[in-house]
Amino acid sequence: MPLRRYLLALVLIAAAVPAGALETFTTSELTVTTATGPHKFTVELALSEPQREQGLMFRQSMAPDHGMLFDMDVSQPISMWMKNTFIPLDMLFLDPSGRIVDIYERAVPLSTSIIASKAPARYVIELNGGTADRIGAKVGDRVTSPYFARR
Repeated sequence: MPLRRYLLALVLIAAAVPAGALETFTTSELTVTTATGPHKFTVELALSEPQREQGLMFRQSMAPDHGMLFDMDVSQPISMWMKNTFIPLDMLFLDPSGRIVDIYERAVPLSTSIIASKAPARYVIELNGGTADRIGAKVGDRVTSPYFARR
């Protein structure tokens, strides 16, 4: 998309979102343990329906060691999309015990294509695109978090 059209799209989106209408998120730590070792992240928690709907929309960047954890409350097939999301993301789908059951890498920004988990999952972790490959994440790897202990 040419820069001029991109900037116009940003202005239109910003105008469509009333000031103060964006959700706020609390944070938690989590560790993804892969064959290359433990990898620590600070994640924002998307726990309510409005938080899950907003997710990382409208963000221009995210620190390399940050992400978002979505708690869907029950284990189920999960569908996500990248509408209004400007940064490429990796999605780790987790079962209730924190085991990775599916990985979707480098989701395309602004796409409305559906990204569906290949297995039922309770949690989704969104990280910067390329992170899953960088840390060597694979199906079957474990994720731990103090947040899981509270559930």
